[in-house]
Amino acid sequence: MRVIIVGGGILGLMHARSAVRRGHQVVHLEREAGSRGASVRNFGLVWVSGRATGPELDLALSARQLWEEIGRDVPGVGFRANGSLTVLRTPAELAVAQEVCARPDAAERGLRLLGPDEVRRVNPAVRGELLAAVLCERDAAVESRQVPQALRDALAATGRYQWLPGREVRELSGGPSIVDHLGVRHDGDLVVQCTGAAHTGLSGAHLSTAPLRRVRIQMMQTAPLDGPLTTSLADGDSLRYYPAWQTPALAALPPQAPVAAAGKMQLLLVQRLDGSLTIGDTHEYAEPFAFDVDERYYEHVRAVAEQLLGRTLPPTVRRWAGVYSQTTDDAIYHRAQPAPGVTVVTGPGGRGMTLSPAIAEETFA
Repeated sequence: MRVIIVGGGILGLMHARSAVRRGHQVVHLEREAGSRGASVRNFGLVWVSGRATGPELDLALSARQLWEEIGRDVPGVGFRANGSLTVLRTPAELAVAQEVCARPDAAERGLRLLGPDEVRRVNPAVRGELLAAVLCERDAAVESRQVPQALRDALAATGRYQWLPGREVRELSGGPSIVDHLGVRHDGDLVVQCTGAAHTGLSGAHLSTAPLRRVRIQMMQTAPLDGPLTTSLADGDSLRYYPAWQTPALAALPPQAPVAAAGKMQLLLVQRLDGSLTIGDTHEYAEPFAFDVDERYYEHVRAVAEQLLGRTLPPTVRRWAGVYSQTTDDAIYHRAQPAPGVTVVTGPGGRGMTLSPAIAEETFA
């Protein structure tokens, strides 16, 4: 079978991988010339700890296993099973964590509640004041800037994969086939559109009525830290934003700091293999989005990171904003067939990096 994949982000890449694994020929188009895909604007977190109990957690655990397999097959993606610590600094945050860690699925998630001394044994870089932290041993990380090229190189080596950047799809014809903006026709047996945050183009009519919204985030990266972080880090504000932490005790959390509430902020922090730190993030839901990044959010999240680590961070070397697509119903992601032989997959939101391998497997299953 000949499969045409449209979209160069992490979902498109994983659908290409799943198709190639099944022995199919793949033509992969991306509208941005030379683009490495939206994955470069991502933490690179494989984040099991926050997933909702039930189908979402099951999908995350499946994806976590697939990411480990990808890491073995394609070392260039930089997979590492480093786990995560969600640092708790108030009694209200600790009460939420105690309820979650007492649930039956806590072991399945790999969750353990640690005291301050245990936290520092697990990650000596965490030197700030804290009451406790939740360790998730199932969480992992990849090098988001390396993932696209590493995966495409591995797929190309099979002889069944063709990467065509700078090709915007303009027309869908019978077959199914597509025509790009250069007038080149690409014939296939199946078209999979992984549209990301682009709710226009070939599937615009369908996506305009689908249960989706776009979310804007902003993040930052520092120069290398002079020492390792053995885990990724999150702060207590992240308890508000992940379904796994929805417990009765959550209602007792005090209000966020005004700047954090305005930006719907949480701290996530991942150390890259070169020692630098990727830190964020904010959430903005109302379009039109602000054009420029907002410096006050960077100042706040940087300050929180310095409190957790008990030290001054290296200088910030990069700031950026990104937009992703998120479902607005109860679905984990959006998949539909707007035309015969055409499948659209989008909308996993911030779960995309974690879940994309398992989502692609479900598509082809």
